[in-house]
Amino acid sequence: MIDQRAIVIIVENLPVPFDRRVWQEACALRDGGYDVTVICPQMRGFVEPEEVLEGIQIYRHPIAEEASGIVGFFKEYLSALWGERGCLKQAWGRKQFDLIHLCNPPDVLFLVALPYFLFKKVRVVYDVHDLWPEMFEAKFGRRGVLYWAVRAAERMTLRMANVVIATNQSVLDAVTTRGKKEAEDVFVVRTSPKAIDLCAEADQSLKKGRSFLVGYIGVMGDADGVHYLLEAANHLVNVLGREDVQFLLMGTGPEWEALEAMRNDFALQDYVDMPGRVSDEFLCSALQSIDLGVGCDPINSYNDHCTMNKTLEYMAFGKPQVIFDIKEGRVSAGDAACYVKENSAEALGASIIEVLDDPDRRARMGAIGAERIRGKLSWEHSVNQLLTSYRHALK
Repeated sequence: MIDQRAIVIIVENLPVPFDRRVWQEACALRDGGYDVTVICPQMRGFVEPEEVLEGIQIYRHPIAEEASGIVGFFKEYLSALWGERGCLKQAWGRKQFDLIHLCNPPDVLFLVALPYFLFKKVRVVYDVHDLWPEMFEAKFGRRGVLYWAVRAAERMTLRMANVVIATNQSVLDAVTTRGKKEAEDVFVVRTSPKAIDLCAEADQSLKKGRSFLVGYIGVMGDADGVHYLLEAANHLVNVLGREDVQFLLMGTGPEWEALEAMRNDFALQDYVDMPGRVSDEFLCSALQSIDLGVGCDPINSYNDHCTMNKTLEYMAFGKPQVIFDIKEGRVSAGDAACYVKENSAEALGASIIEVLDDPDRRARMGAIGAERIRGKLSWEHSVNQLLTSYRHALK
């Protein structure tokens, strides 16, 4: 019997299986014949310190609460590095691994991998979910000493990596240039929804008796632009008098309470539901029920490089969407989305009404999105790229 090659995936910002991309990668690698271990934080209801799920060994570590400022960032990342160090030692004791797969953000995870890379000759795959320097600048609105420290961490991770994989071509182009990587060492492994129930039943009660349901799914942090959607809802309901539109904002994050307070200040409790984190069953039923999905990630140099999961999930369910005009949003959605040209709540609201009031356009956009997900954006295509990148890293 041939011994399986053992690999460890480290992700800091979300636990598995909640992190759909990382979990899909882990399952694909398991199916590809690898012995897979995942190290992740204890959060979002996934708090078991150790378990085996679907044949994948999982270690979870405590972590400080999600960062909302510079001090919070230090607390979060120091606690994560300490927990990852302990879990990685535990994983090595279970089975000596051949490869460490680092998922950013942040780009400081190279610190826990470094001893194994230097002294155990373990190979490293750097999985770039986000451009961390651009993310840092978008969050704090400035460059300074910490920004350049972030850039240095990215360079160190790129220097260590035997192979780099990224969620899209623009991210890959950026890190390839910065890291001076050879073309054969870099791969695009796109995120694409797989483990979701496309046959879920719609729940018309979510519309609260109104004609239309507008949905949002995603993180609610200070860089995610959810306030634009609340301001757009306020403009539609309280300024334009549109009483036929219900909003459902699913997800949580460090800004959830502030956003709920904003909704209440606008007196939109009857028009905007904010259930927080929802179950997979609720999510799939809601995505079947919505008439339109919204992505309100603002236009900036960071978001231009991001492939948004929400965009792909709306497409998988055949739903039209309105999003701000970010580069990778167009690459993903194509003609399945209506693009808002400026970071404006009023313009976002106008586009929402424009699409809602055109049923033929909504049907056409939804069909285009579903077809794109089944084609070149399918997860099966990404799995082939992922397995090819691993064969290259371990050769």
